[in-house]
Parts: sequence; structure tokens; C-alpha cells
Amino acid sequence: MIRAGRWRPADGIQLEPNALLAARETQRSLAITAGPGAGKTELLAQRADFLLRTGACRYPQRILAISFKVDAARNLKERVRRRCGPVLATRLDSHTFHAFAKRLIDRFRPVLTGRDALDADYTIGRPRMQHRQIEFEDMVPLAVQILQSSDVARHAVQQTYSHVFLDEFQDCTDAQYELIRAAFRGTNAVLTAVGDTKQRIMGWAGALEGVFKTFAAEFRARPLNLYQNFRSLPRLRRMHNAMVRVMDPAAAVSDAELTGAGGEIEIAHFADDDTEAHQLASTIRRWMDEGVPASQIAVLVSRQPELYAVRLEAELAQQGIPFRNEQALQDLSAEPATCLIVDFLRVTATDGNPEAYARLTEVLEVTGGDDERDRAQQMRWRRFVDDTRQELRDLPGPPAAADLERVTTCFLDRLGRDALVALSADYQQGARLDEVIAQTGARLVEMLDLHPDLAQVLGRFAEDNAVRIMTIHKSKGLEFDSVVLLGVEAQTFWGNQDDERAAFFVGVSRAKRRLLLTAARRRRRPAGFMRRWDEVRQPHIEFLGYAATL
Repeated sequence: MIRAGRWRPADGIQLEPNALLAARETQRSLAITAGPGAGKTELLAQRADFLLRTGACRYPQRILAISFKVDAARNLKERVRRRCGPVLATRLDSHTFHAFAKRLIDRFRPVLTGRDALDADYTIGRPRMQHRQIEFEDMVPLAVQILQSSDVARHAVQQTYSHVFLDEFQDCTDAQYELIRAAFRGTNAVLTAVGDTKQRIMGWAGALEGVFKTFAAEFRARPLNLYQNFRSLPRLRRMHNAMVRVMDPAAAVSDAELTGAGGEIEIAHFADDDTEAHQLASTIRRWMDEGVPASQIAVLVSRQPELYAVRLEAELAQQGIPFRNEQALQDLSAEPATCLIVDFLRVTATDGNPEAYARLTEVLEVTGGDDERDRAQQMRWRRFVDDTRQELRDLPGPPAAADLERVTTCFLDRLGRDALVALSADYQQGARLDEVIAQTGARLVEMLDLHPDLAQVLGRFAEDNAVRIMTIHKSKGLEFDSVVLLGVEAQTFWGNQDDERAAFFVGVSRAKRRLLLTAARRRRRPAGFMRRWDEVRQPHIEFLGYAATL
């Protein structure tokens, strides 16, 4: 433990002044707004390091971190572990809203009575069945009900957590905010809410308007804004700043602070989408020939990539460029359960993979609050992984599909369904988890039939080195060297212009070095699509205008 005055950011990382103030705050809750690339996750990791190393979060109390996505929760946990080490990091519980709600329901289920009472073996799915099954959307409201009606439950949460991190807070819904209010309002807990109101693109899901203002008032939180963008090069940052002047004038900075010629922005107009697809595929091929990995190239669309990107996908395939449409739910390689299985097999059935081992360790890591028990459990997992690796190496030849199925089944059974369900909200309903596991096994068999080299099959399984095609919404939180924003047209960004502007801002701010905006004068109606589709298009004057003068 060190004195607060002697603490410095871990690993020699430099924080901007407001971020340093936020990391060291001990008395007040914080409402932190930050632009894309400002290092919001790093700030939370450094703040956790400060709280744990200095004893501001007193043992045995813990830090609760709540995110909106499983991968974001996992990423924060891993970042904290790198900054302050595995022992202190066990005192940070990183969950999604629904995972936290389920923990409350499971622990304090007897509090629920009447029509909301649940059996001990209740399930999550559709339809809702009294006592036996609740729907995914019921989880947060039921957790709120538990906290509001039970002093024991409320006090247990408050005594466990002295500090709370709320990531991507701009997307908080009414029910989710009520969960935070019921648990911590009026207590001594110090809350840190982090987000970017300029990236609030979850309005369709009930995201609160002005949630930061509400939070700051109710929790007497100190507002702070982070201005630095550490992701993008200067020319792109000037484009972002031009948009900030429209969306949030007070948050804009002087262009004098954003000098430099680095970064590329290009606007490409095409006569039609066939020409666009052909030239874009050639451009992407050129980028790859220049040394940009395919995985560092993204093609973003406002909506419906299965319609807007169909011709580009055909051109990419024709030119032999690997790509992955991230939007399709059936895209097995994007499933968390699939990634977990592949990582396990990479570690145990091949010569190993450091990145796969790190991801696997993160899933297996226990954070129960009992350090000695947690370490023992981690040692058992290491022995299991080592034993499985040795078992496969002792085979007379390369592992067959049946061998892989056997060790994978043993691994998943040992891990347990609760841990698997926690990987994705989709797994908490219906049979999606079982479908993904079965489809993963079937695809492995299929690929091994075509190519017997297991290491290569596992390496290609997730298509890591592929151009990624996705909606702007799905790109949120990601970053790429080069980004194509496809179809910057009035007919593509046709909704409420404040919301569309916020979405466009998210899209352009995914690029670190290069941004290409396209517009076509004609887009043919996709085959079989019967709803409204404007073939004649006009460029979006405002959105393209932010890039035209830089």
C-alpha cells in the first residue's frame, strides 16, 4: 500500500490533467464525459489502481464495475489486472447490468413473493412462466424490486462495494439507472460514471436524455470532461472537432491544439454502387499491399449491411480479400462461446497461443472475494489445462474430431452453464447457447475434413485477419487503422438528424489513420427487397462537409 500523494499512473502512462484528477478523487462521485479515443477504459483502470493501491477502497470492500457488453466488462477486468496485478484485481467485480441483476436475483430470490416468486431452478427465456421462468427483460426490474423491498439485500450490496464504475453511461436506460439509484443513492459509495454523450446512439433502447445531468444532481457528482483523442491522427481529430462545435460547442477545443498534417480523409463520389464496389475492393487490396492488416480495415454502414454491402462483398470475394460480415447473428466466429472453445483448443491442442491463453485465463479467473479459495481454484484450472494438453499430446497421431469433442465437452461441463451464459445476453434466452456449441463442433469437423492441419484450422476459424463489415452501431468501442464509411447519403442517414449526426460521429471516430467516405448517385434495389428503396441518391451535404474543408 502506498500513500495517495505518492501514487503515479501505472506503467508510466501519461494522463491528461482532468483524467489525473478523476483517478485520484476520493470524496465525490464523478460524471466524466469523454470523446472517442480519450482513454475512458484506461482511466477506469488507473482509478482502480489508485483506489486499491492506496487503500482508498478499504479491504475487504470491493469495486463494482458495470458495463453494457460482456466483452467491455472483460476488457476492463483485464486492463485492471495489467495495471495493479492479479491479487488486487480480484477485488474488482466487472459485470454487465443484466449479469449484476441476475446475481442479486440468485442471492436474494426468496425476497420475491407473490406472482414474482421464483423457484430455485428458475430459467430465463420466453414466455414468462410464473415461478419457473422469467424473460431477459425482467431481470433488472426484479433486481430493483429486491433492493427496494429488502433492507438485508440493500445493505449487503452497500457493505460490499465502496466504489462503483459505470461505463458507457450515456446508454443507461430508465430501469438500469433505477437499479443504480436503488443500490447506492444516499450512501457513502463513490460512483464514477464515464461516457460520451456525443456517442449516445442507443435511443431506440430507451437511453435517458440528460442522464449525466440527472446523475450529477442526484449523486452530487463532480462533472469532468476529457478532451484528448489518443486514437486518431491530427487531420481526423480536426474533423471530429468540427462536429463537436455543432453537437456540443462548449466541448470543442481550439484548432491550434490539433495541429499537424498526419491522417488521411478522402471523399469518393461514384456513379453507381457497382463502380463503388469495384473501386473500394481495389482500394482495400492496395491498403493491404501497403502493409495494413485486413483486420485493421473496417467498412461501416449506417444500417442494413446485408443490403448496402452485398455488391462490395461480391467484389471482395472475387479479388480474394478475406472479409467478415459482423452483423449476421449466425456469424459463428463472432460468438463468445465459439471464441472460448477455439481459445481452449488453441491452448491445449496446438503449440499454444499467448493471446488465446490470456483470453482463456480471463474467463477462468475467479473473483469470489476469498483470495485463498480463488487461488486454489485457479491452480485447479491450470492443472486441468495442463492435463488436457498432455492427454492430447500422448495420442498416437494428431487429435481427431472425436478427441476434440471429448476434451471440449469436459471443459464446458467443468466450467458450468452459469459461466457460459454470462458470456452473452443472447445465451440467457432459449436454446441459443446449445445451438452455438453444436454449430461450433460441426464447423470444426467440416473444416478439418477440408484441411487436416488443426493449428491452421483454429487460426482461420475466427477469421481474425479479415476486413470487417458492420453497422456503425456495432462498431462502437472499436478502432481500426483504416475505415470506409459506405453510403454517406441523405437516403441512408434519414432519421432524426441529431441522432444521425451522433451515429456518424461514432463512425468517423473509429478511424485512427485513414478515413474514406463514399456516396453513390444510384444504388440498385437489392434482389428480393420489397420495401422502400430509393435508387437515386443525394450526398449528405452536412456530413461530407465536415471533411471537405480539412
